[in-house]
Amino acid sequence: MSTDIQSQKDLTGFGYGFLGVLIFSLTLPATRIAVSAFDPVFVGLGRAIVAAGLSLILLVITRQTIPPLRFLPKFCIVVVGVVIGFPLLSAIAMRDAPASYGAVITGLLPLSTALCGVWRAGERPSVQFWIFAGLGSTLVIGFAMLSGSGSIRLADMALLGAVAAAGLGYAEGAVLSRTFGSWQVICWSLVLSTPVLLPIVLQHTPSNLSSVSFGAVLGFLYVSIFSMFLGFFAWYRGLSLGGVARIGQIQLLQPFLTILASATFLGEHLTITTVSFAAGVIVCVALGKRTQIRGSVALRAK
Repeated sequence: MSTDIQSQKDLTGFGYGFLGVLIFSLTLPATRIAVSAFDPVFVGLGRAIVAAGLSLILLVITRQTIPPLRFLPKFCIVVVGVVIGFPLLSAIAMRDAPASYGAVITGLLPLSTALCGVWRAGERPSVQFWIFAGLGSTLVIGFAMLSGSGSIRLADMALLGAVAAAGLGYAEGAVLSRTFGSWQVICWSLVLSTPVLLPIVLQHTPSNLSSVSFGAVLGFLYVSIFSMFLGFFAWYRGLSLGGVARIGQIQLLQPFLTILASATFLGEHLTITTVSFAAGVIVCVALGKRTQIRGSVALRAK
């Protein structure tokens, strides 16, 4: 592949990746608004049911072929990671923690995604990449230590679990995207999860929806349509084009986009410290983008 073609592919991958991150950056604020009126289990898993309905319509209209049965374990990993794990755990965390606090913890997503990319996608980042990834993650951890309460809470554990689950789901989804396409992966994963999730969601559905605030409904619709559906179209496309590890570094921007959204929509406080850490993380993203990532063909979905 020529240098110009590779550069164009990388640029396109970063464009899709940034769009996905931009959509995902509103997830925690929207979730916090939604759990103010809905059960966290309903918010975390119910959004998958709404997105699964949209997915089924799209798959039928475009006449997509059902993936071969041998890919079922890989789709199950995506389901566990990004359809169940991250949504449910982050919803539980947002019941007790501010969205801005959750944002700094989920800033570890790039490192989680890169590690899972090494494991599941067979990528081999350079030493320089790990230096910048580690530096960016250290900045995020430092910010969390400055902003956090100094003690480990259920919300902290839930957020760390969400980070681990999302990293795994992102990496596995990127591998599958090479075979099935970006949006097809999340659509099939959502449809696959429906028989398991639907009974649980129905059990946690509010008995009186008329008492739920309009803002909570909007928050739930956002995480259902954008965070759980449209965002993955761009995100998996970016990961498959530019590589899991490199594109995953764009997630270093997500905590600060989320904090900005939290200040705008929830009135949470934005400080000079936040802006300073954001600038440092952006530098790490820019430098990490320039490093070499080697892929392994053997581990790609075939």
